[in-house]
Amino acid sequence: MSLDERFEKAAAEVKELVSSPSDADLLELYALYKQATVGDCNTTRPGMLDFKGKAKWDAWDGKKGLSQDEAKEKYVAQVTKLIESIGKK
Repeated sequence: MSLDERFEKAAAEVKELVSSPSDADLLELYALYKQATVGDCNTTRPGMLDFKGKAKWDAWDGKKGLSQDEAKEKYVAQVTKLIESIGKK
């Protein structure tokens, strides 16, 4: 199975988790997904009162320089770890 196929499969499987991952895990998944699909963060940081938006932006910006293929690998590994710890429906 190619990297892109494994990535798409992991993106589908993450929606089948028994319970929601922790906020830290969700931010990590978001950042890796954005880095894998878009590349380096290309937007301005959200405003002072947008706490959720700033957290997501900071997580994604923290992945700057990570190649899209490497981000896909890390995303697949993170989803696999979550499936092992939380389980799928």
